[in-house]
Amino acid sequence: MPISFSPIHEDGCWHGSTWTVDDEDALAEMIARVALGQSRAVERILSATDALPADYPTGGFAGAMALLTVEEGADPYHRDGWVFQVISWIAAHRQDGEAHIRAPQMIKADKGLDGLMIQFNDGDVARVVICEEKATENARQKISGSVWPEFANFETGARDNELVATVTSLLERSRDTEADKIVADILWNDTRAFRVAVTVNETHASEAGRKRLFKGFEGIVSGEVMRRRAETLLLGDIRAWIASIASKAADIVADAEEQADV
Repeated sequence: MPISFSPIHEDGCWHGSTWTVDDEDALAEMIARVALGQSRAVERILSATDALPADYPTGGFAGAMALLTVEEGADPYHRDGWVFQVISWIAAHRQDGEAHIRAPQMIKADKGLDGLMIQFNDGDVARVVICEEKATENARQKISGSVWPEFANFETGARDNELVATVTSLLERSRDTEADKIVADILWNDTRAFRVAVTVNETHASEAGRKRLFKGFEGIVSGEVMRRRAETLLLGDIRAWIASIASKAADIVADAEEQADV
């Protein structure tokens, strides 16, 4: 598998993991598949229930390339954010193979939920996890200025309509027969949790650095530690690395288009 994990935590505050990319080529292929609309195929291999199919779709190449590339003169932030969301989605599947996890949005600049997971315990809903995923050179600034306010909005119930709609859509996709009960449990039984995933440099790669990075999490999201999950991916040059993995994925898409034209 392309990503492995090492556990991290701060007692009484949050728990989570750091990620290590072990196989960039495999990761690039999964990103390319998602860009081409084949997230279901990637889900099956991540759940160890299938292998990636040898064939690719016969269309959708232009849209996939638009997700993986940056127009001349444009900033890379939307492309990088989308790529990191896909990586975070892959990580989530590797960490919980039983969860229902919303597939990445096929829009670079989508302003809705970054991600959402429904986790189960013996068949019952354990929690709904609201995810924020940020590819940034300024991790602490992004978390305190963007992520914490988003989580606070969901904690107050200000965005319950969005949460209900997203959960309902995900349950319908999974053909869950108790969708209405699950949605009610989310709203009334306090089963929601929060997951922040962020790129970091050496500044926030140590125990002390992570403590500074996620400072205030327990003040925004109260209750048990399991409600607060923190994930990091250490990259030396964040923009250059994401550009490289996106380029590899784009090459895979280009090769697939060539084969489709043969």
